[in-house]
Order: sequence, then structure tokens, then C-alpha cells
Amino acid sequence: MLEFWALTSKGVEELLADEIRQHQGEVVKITMGVVRFKADLKTAYQLCLWSRLATRILRHLHTEMVDNSADLYQVASQLNWTELMSVQQSIAIDCVGKHPTIDNTQFGALRVKDAIVDQFRRETNERPNVDRQQPDVRFQVRISNKAFHFLQDFSGPSLHQRGYRFGQGEAPLKEHLAAALVLRSGWKHDQVLFDPFCGSGTLLIEAALIATNRAPGLQRQHFAFEGWPGHRPALWQSLRKEALAAKTELATGLLYGLDKDPQVLQKSLRNASNAGVAELITFMEGDATALDVAVSKEPGVIVTNPPYGERLGDLPALIPLYTRFSVALKQHYVGWRLAIITSNQDLLRALKLARSKSYQFSNGPLDCEFSLFELTEKQVQSRNVEAPALFFSESSSFGNRLTKNRKQLKKWAERENIRCYRLYDADIPEYNVAVDWYDGEVVVHEYAPPASVNEDLAQKRLFDVVNQVPQVLGIKPEQMVLKVRERQKGTKQYQALQQQGQYKEVQEYGAKLWVNLRDYLDTGLFLDHRITRKRIQQMAQGKSVLNLFAYTGTASVHAAIGGASSVTTVDMSNTYLDWAKRNFLLNGLHGHQYQFEQADCLQWLTRCQQQYDLIFVDPPTFSNSKRMQDSWDVQRDHVKLLELIKYRLKDGGVVIFSNNKRRFKLDYQALEADGWQVKDISAATLPEDFKRNPHIHVCFELNR
Repeated sequence: MLEFWALTSKGVEELLADEIRQHQGEVVKITMGVVRFKADLKTAYQLCLWSRLATRILRHLHTEMVDNSADLYQVASQLNWTELMSVQQSIAIDCVGKHPTIDNTQFGALRVKDAIVDQFRRETNERPNVDRQQPDVRFQVRISNKAFHFLQDFSGPSLHQRGYRFGQGEAPLKEHLAAALVLRSGWKHDQVLFDPFCGSGTLLIEAALIATNRAPGLQRQHFAFEGWPGHRPALWQSLRKEALAAKTELATGLLYGLDKDPQVLQKSLRNASNAGVAELITFMEGDATALDVAVSKEPGVIVTNPPYGERLGDLPALIPLYTRFSVALKQHYVGWRLAIITSNQDLLRALKLARSKSYQFSNGPLDCEFSLFELTEKQVQSRNVEAPALFFSESSSFGNRLTKNRKQLKKWAERENIRCYRLYDADIPEYNVAVDWYDGEVVVHEYAPPASVNEDLAQKRLFDVVNQVPQVLGIKPEQMVLKVRERQKGTKQYQALQQQGQYKEVQEYGAKLWVNLRDYLDTGLFLDHRITRKRIQQMAQGKSVLNLFAYTGTASVHAAIGGASSVTTVDMSNTYLDWAKRNFLLNGLHGHQYQFEQADCLQWLTRCQQQYDLIFVDPPTFSNSKRMQDSWDVQRDHVKLLELIKYRLKDGGVVIFSNNKRRFKLDYQALEADGWQVKDISAATLPEDFKRNPHIHVCFELNR
């Protein structure tokens, strides 16, 4: 008997162990992602050919118990490598795991390779070549603090690669995981199987291969064991012939797939054809959230891998998708079983169903839950298009507060002709989000919860927030954008999230401005400085204006609209300076009187020779950008900044200095000693929509 290790994904191990037993293998040990077993050569061949659940099969060569000072090279040198391969064969070495004497896996692989090469040199005066891509023989060493395990790749490239997949959808399942889900779903071969989010068709194709008893390895051109000295070609060929003859028939009209993307459906058809099961699967174009009739009069099993997103920002679109899908199932699929995989268990709340079973799997890097639901008459009694139930009944207080705030602010906004404003800002501490209205669209910022708050609890509260916002504000889910705002330092506050390039034109006090609600943590418009910008517009007539730390130049636009004789806009980011230029063009503002400077503002002030009538400075709270000579802290450095600014200010000029640091304390004593006259205008520049949070910013007017 030989000993083997079968590798697979987390959660598939028990199914794989059963599969090995069915082929007469003796399971020795099951660990995460690995099933160790003993088998004769025939069984090992059969598993390479027939396993639907293993990703790789390795032949165990030797295990050496070691201590923390063990030398991998010396241990590897004890094996007789000349019996395992010939010098003419090329090799590749994989290393998995950690050990105190191994710096990294590449180093571990190198030590084993050196041991093999040196042994061949001693024995034959020749050495085998290394080929990392297509070696004749591949070995693997698996390392722990207690043992070195040496293995030989028996099967070759991952067994999940059946050879039929031509194209895939956005969230493909690997074939072995798809087979595991079909098996765990409890589907019987005489039942209908329906995948309403079928994508590239992998679940349905694997079901067809299982039901027709087709060996998944038959399409593979080569297995690693074919280069092994102990390979028995005659036995292998006989097993292939048996596999070819083992195919059984399956009635048509049992397998159905639905997807709304016609291009993806074309890929699924091609994949099914490559697998030889195209005639068994009916692929249809349609929306899983708008099912109007069951695919079969007889109840069956729904097995599916719907979108579940990898970011919190995906929630606004996914919650209603799951809700509408659930309603469609309740209307047309009574008596069916639903089996659904997701990496976000909270989304299952939107189904409003009680699960009967659940299994844990890994889909690539994502930990997922595979849940089974029986769509009984009792389960489907609620058929109305309601939002999913809240996790916490007290979450309704958030919805009530948002409703109240909107009612209070809507008339004010209409009267002031303001189209972008804040509706909610952590009014209830447990619901630690900001909700901003942008002329028909909404941005929800989730502030990162403190370490003392349970992450799962915060996630569920966020789910309840996202669930209620579209209902309260009367918008579609796709009109809501969700962002997580962590307490970040430096330029990370302007970090790009995704690049959709969707800019929206908004207006305030006669100025047109571009905002981007999706690509960055901030939108390009700080709503709390609305009155400050209006103040600058009213003060700018005939003045030379300097805007430092200008971001997207919104204050510069207001100065120009207000009739400034010149406007100089300074920021360290080319991205935001370009944005500022676009804001100017949007307002028809162009000419040499409008200057844009890409620079560290502190350095720029030291070399600038021009003086200005009005200077607006709104620095970040903190920055440690590599483009700055030193780190910046507004509390520590604001006096130094204003010391530089005073040389750029004309006689009789005014500085408007603001920042958003909570608990900021202006150093009046130092500034007054330096000749500054200071007026606190924080309250006067606080907009109506921010009066619930009077500490959102501080603002001062200074002159000399």
C-alpha cells in the first residue's frame, strides 16, 4: 500500500474522504484542506481520474520529525532521489509552511532542490535541470515546527481544471467546489436542478457530469504520475477504457440555468458543449429577481452562487437583490429546496427564510456559508415586497431620526436652493454613520467603530442602516453609495476606492461643482464649509485670493465667481488640482488670472514672493505624505503655518483659517504676540444641516 495526501478546499474534506472510501482508499487522517489515505496503485489512478473534489493528489515519500534547529538540506539529502526520478528529468520544488530555520518558502524549495542536485552529482556526475513551469517531476515539502513531510506530485496541475471552461462570469466557482455544493444540496439525479444566477454554468455542468457518471479527468492530456519510474501504463489505459464505458444517460429537462447577461450565457453554452453535456442543460436569459413562473411543475432543488460582494460598499445593491429574489421564490417555488452560498451571512437576512442546514466552505480567499432552506408553505407565507427584517428592533430609531431630520431640513434646503446637505451625522451614537444628500443620490459614510465595539455587532447595525435609507429617502438602492471612513493619517484620507469615473454636477450659491460619489472616500465637496465658501465669494470682489491646501478648488471657484482679480490655487495632489481646473471650466472661468500650483503648501510659501488680499487655508488634521519634508499636525504646526502666511498677506488683508480637528485649540497667545487679530467665526460658518454637530469644524478670521 502506498500513502497519499489529497488536497482540497476548506469545508470539502469530509466529502472528499467519502469519495476516497468509495474508491477503496483507506482514509488515515483528515486535516484542514488535506485528506491522508492509503491505497494501491489502481485506486490512486482511479482517484486521479474520478475525483470531483480533490485539487491535487500527492504521493507521500517520507516524514522526518525535527526540532527547531533542523537543517532541511540535511534531512532532504537522506532520501534516495535517484530512485524517484532520472537525471534526464526536469524538476520543480514547492515548499509550504514555516520553520525557524526557513526564512521563506522560496528558500525552503531552494534547499530541497540543492539536496537533490548535489545527490545526483555525487551519484552520476550529472545534475537534473529545473523547470518551474512544466517539469517532468514535481516534489513538495510541507513544513511544520515538528516535521518535514516530503511528497511527490502524483496528479499534476490542479484537478479542478477539468478542461471544459472556456469563459467565466464575475464570481466563478472552481469546479471541485461546485461539485461539493451540488452534493451537499441533496439533489437527486431524477430531480430538477435550477441555478438562477448561473454565470458560466459551472454548477450545472458539474451536476450533469455527476449524474451521467462521467470521469472529470478524462479530458486531461497528462498526469504527473506518467513520468514516475513506477508508472504502469497498461493498468492506467485499462482504467481509462473503463471510465469511458461508464457513462450513463440522464433525462433532458432536468437542468436549468438563468442569467441576465447574454454574453456570460454564451460562455456557459460553450463550456457545457466542451464538457459534452450541452444537450442536458437549458440556459435562459432572465432576471432572478423577477421570476414569474417555475421552471418545472415538479419541485426540485435551487443551487446557486449569487453576487455577495467583497466590500461593505456592495451592500446597498445586494440587500434589495436578495429581498426581491426571495419574494420571487416565495411566489413560484413552493415545495423546492434552496441551497445558496455567500460570504456575507447578513445578506441571508434579506431572504426572510429559516435555514434547515448550513456548511462552511472556502471559495478562494473568502470564507463562505452554504445554507439550505426548505421552501415549505409555512416558510413562504410572507410574499409581499418588504425590506428584510431588522437585526435589532431599536434600529428603527435610526430610521425615525432620519425621517425627522429630512422633514426639518427639506424646507430649509428648498428655500436656500441647496441641493447637497447632511441629513444625519451619528445623531444616535450606536448608529455611527453620516448620511449626505447629493441632489437625488445619497452617500452613507460609516465611521470605523472603536476597538471596544464588537465588529459583528457594528456590521449588523450597518445592515439595518443600509436597509432603511432607501425607504426613508425614497430612492433606489443603486442611488445609495456606502463608504467606510477609517481614522486615517496623511493622504490616505483622499485614497481612491474604485475608479468608475462617474462625476455629478451640483450647484451651490451660483457655483457649479463636480462631485464624485463613488471613487474616493471624500466626494470633492466638503459640505460643512458651504457658508465659508459663500463668505469667500462675498469678500472676493476685486481681491487677489490665495487658496492653500485647496483640495478640488471649490473655494477658489467661489472666489472667482465673486469677482476676484486673481485666484491662486495650491495643492500637493495633481489629481485634485486637475479636478479644480475642471471646476473652473464648468463655470466658464479661464484666463491667466487663475493660477494652479502643485506643491507642498509649506514649501511653496517659503519661496513665494507675491502677496494677496484674501487667503483661505484649510489644512488637513495630519499628514505624513512622502512628498512633504516633514509630517504635518495642525495642532502642533498651525502657528508656524500662519507665521509663513503673514509674509504673503497684503496690508489690510484677511486670512480665513479653518480645520476639522476635533478639540482643536487655537494658540491665541502666540498669534496675538505675533501681531494677529483673531475673530472666531466657527458658529457663524456652521450650516443649518451641521448644527447637530457644532464641533464639525473650527473657523477663524485673522488680520494684522
